[in-house]
Amino acid sequence: MYIPGFTADFSLSPSCLLSAGINPVSSTGILPFNPVKLVLLVAWVYLCLYFVRFIQFSPLVPKKYKSIASILTLFTGPLLLLVLFIIDSAKKSSISGDNIFVLIKQQLKNIVTNIRSRRVGSAKDDSAIKLLNSSGHELKEIYGHGSGERQDSHILNLTEKIIADALDLRASDILIDPKDESMYTIRLRIDGVLRTVKKLDANISRAVVNSIKAVSSMDISEKRRPQDGAFIAKRAETATSFRVASAGVVNGEKLSIRILNQNAGTFKLTDVGLTNKQYTIIKSAMNKPNGMVLVCGPTGSGKTTTMYAMLNHIDRFTRNVVTIEDPTEAVLPQASQIEINPKADITFAKALRSILRQDPDVICVGEIRDEETAEIALRAAQTGHLVLATIHCDSNATALVRLLDLGVSPLLLSSGLRLLISQRLLRRLCNHCKRPAQLPQRTIQEFHAKHIDYRHMYEAVGCKHCAETGYWGRVAILDLLVVTNQLRADIANNKELITQLRNEGTKKGKSNLTKEALRKVTSGVTSLDELKRVVG
Repeated sequence: MYIPGFTADFSLSPSCLLSAGINPVSSTGILPFNPVKLVLLVAWVYLCLYFVRFIQFSPLVPKKYKSIASILTLFTGPLLLLVLFIIDSAKKSSISGDNIFVLIKQQLKNIVTNIRSRRVGSAKDDSAIKLLNSSGHELKEIYGHGSGERQDSHILNLTEKIIADALDLRASDILIDPKDESMYTIRLRIDGVLRTVKKLDANISRAVVNSIKAVSSMDISEKRRPQDGAFIAKRAETATSFRVASAGVVNGEKLSIRILNQNAGTFKLTDVGLTNKQYTIIKSAMNKPNGMVLVCGPTGSGKTTTMYAMLNHIDRFTRNVVTIEDPTEAVLPQASQIEINPKADITFAKALRSILRQDPDVICVGEIRDEETAEIALRAAQTGHLVLATIHCDSNATALVRLLDLGVSPLLLSSGLRLLISQRLLRRLCNHCKRPAQLPQRTIQEFHAKHIDYRHMYEAVGCKHCAETGYWGRVAILDLLVVTNQLRADIANNKELITQLRNEGTKKGKSNLTKEALRKVTSGVTSLDELKRVVG
């Protein structure tokens, strides 16, 4: 279109028009402005407006300066936030002593993580995860907005992604704790070993901690007093239970999340990793109508899973099975499961008393913690009930010592106890990358002297499949102590047995566990380094 008065100003030579790809004949129809520059101007205006909105929720700008920062952002756009981002990184670097470029790289990773978490949260497929409290309310409903406002939704999505990643990586625990005033670390316990998987800005981490506390029915305003809670993560048709514990620590608040093993209800004795002799002994104890089978070991040694495996050996259609747990880790069909609730005054001892009036054949006690629980359980084992229980102890010998120290009568202990099982878990070598072990000459000589076959020993290497750890999954090693008539008489009559057990029992128990672990090493299941790490 020809516009009078503009021809002289915007007239171009034929060579210029040809170089621009415009026909000189139609030069009268040229626009009086550059459309590319106009598009860039409009994009810049919208970008500035977006960052004005973004800056209202940015932790980089203090509240009292947000108005001034918004005005400046109208003209500078993302440049102001870039400057503030560099200044904030420099401050964090001076506080923590870390390299500024490392911090900038980490924060950029956090930004990418947030963007990905938004995409994950927006995806409506079977892999999406939902966090529910004990009443069945979703996390976003607890926050009071069904779809979540923009400034909160990425925090909620990030929280869900942290939980989903932990499940995908087979973690048993999630630890969120402050590294310093500006940074939090997220660590996962995978196959019994802690691994740092993420570092987050303190402000983002506090928001994630509050989200988990909210869905766990905990008080988010209380940051110093220890609290306990629980929530459920649902993905497709699978639901996983979580236990949460918070504690005020230096530089902030720490959160420990235990992922309960939902597959424990399907475990069988053949899945535990028993030898033929051990399987026969445990099977014989489970077939008896009475007596106590006590599983001991430190936290995370697989005691509950082994106890579930023994319960799955029992025919629950013909025998009345009642369990007392804190909390219930897996659902057992045809079994009555009672969950401990101290707030409702439901303790192990009180629940155990009530169970005895319910005509049980098999009683499962999640953990013996006090004298009253131990005494009632042992009396039940005396009076025609098969009792399965766990206790936190280092070995079979220390389990006997602890029960006697709790005040249990030696006569009651000797008559009620049938079998003691001490347990540890060893990491399995990754089948994708393990290689024959290269042993020092001194170690080979020791194996020769002890007639140990070292030809099938392997060592860890590390690959993508096992996340460069060299291990994948775990296997149990057990030390069994059958309570014979001679041992029963020693417990009942010999007062010096306690001293003997304290001095020699623990060493003997560790020696037995070492032998069992060495069998796994010589068969190529695990490595010599793993044996030393777990057993010593």
